[in-house]
Amino acid sequence: MQSSKNIAEVVSHFKCAADVGSQKAYGSGHINDTFLLKNVQPSGPDYLLQRINHRIFTNVEKLTDNMRRVTEHLKNKIKEHGYGDPLKEVMTLIPTDSTRFFYKDSSGDYWRMFYFLSDTKSYDVVKTEKQAYEGGKAFGKFQAMLCDIPAGEIFEVIPDFHNIQKRLQHLDEAVANDHLGRVASVKNELDIVAKYAASMQYFQQPEQVATLPKRVIHNDTKFNNVLLDKNDEAQCVIDLETVMDGYVAYDFGDAIRTIINTTTEDEADLSKIQLNMPLFNAYVKGYLKEASKFLTDAEVNSLMKGALLLPYMQAVRFLTDHINGDKYFKIKFEGHNLQRARAQFQLVKMLDANAAAMHNTILNEMDIYKTAQY
Repeated sequence: MQSSKNIAEVVSHFKCAADVGSQKAYGSGHINDTFLLKNVQPSGPDYLLQRINHRIFTNVEKLTDNMRRVTEHLKNKIKEHGYGDPLKEVMTLIPTDSTRFFYKDSSGDYWRMFYFLSDTKSYDVVKTEKQAYEGGKAFGKFQAMLCDIPAGEIFEVIPDFHNIQKRLQHLDEAVANDHLGRVASVKNELDIVAKYAASMQYFQQPEQVATLPKRVIHNDTKFNNVLLDKNDEAQCVIDLETVMDGYVAYDFGDAIRTIINTTTEDEADLSKIQLNMPLFNAYVKGYLKEASKFLTDAEVNSLMKGALLLPYMQAVRFLTDHINGDKYFKIKFEGHNLQRARAQFQLVKMLDANAAAMHNTILNEMDIYKTAQY
């Protein structure tokens, strides 16, 4: 926990009325540190203060400009189309006293602030079909509202973020270095990596590169990055630091990764990892309700490829970090990243066994929306 003195110094540079003494850690993110601060005025909005992990997000100025541009675009879309209240449905950055939207403190740490969206909730594990459907709608609508930003105009915050060839290269480098001597204990996991490696490079195939459009997407669509209101209806998509160009299937795949799993992403008992098909079906319905308006046939055909790739890629990333000494993801105990990797590999196996049927569900649902549009 940051000291109140340090938090007070940071907060003093933002145009807000935060009660520094009310700070408490908030959320379950792996990368940044987030604190909830109450407003000194009881009727005023509360705040989220985040310390940005600048070892990962190395260009904080460009990152912040991305977030500012995207949130403004989303707010304008909501206003234009009468979707609802832009202050509730989009995160709002708070400026500093220098009119920037981030602050660098004397220790070299970077900070940003948002208004806290009250009466909302997020879920690490999806419980109901309604939650899954609303999550699908939220991410589908998010993509639809951003699809008119041309590719290439948003700064690439983390180069090759979803390039599996690069992720596999990083794993190979970690294995070759093995500076903590952990490789000998992960031979089974490395065999799984090798088994699927070729098929997971679908999005790097020349035919797909030529056919699939790059779009501005979220790139981190874990279900807990959707805020639902008190009625479990989607209100806002959050955690926008990885918004940049990519394939829509990446967002679809990461959402399915966290929605379809019957347990948590770091489940130690692999027998508990099963596929909740009703939740998958509900998410597909919600997603295509919004995304069917702009998706090409090639993109629709790629969605299930994304659903296979993202848990595989996440497993590769967890395994790489474990071998390297847990430098990227926060861990709660020794071996946590390895446990995460094993759980994600198990999920890949389950998805692979059911991929054909799941792809047909997507196509059938897309046909329903196509028919309704004509």
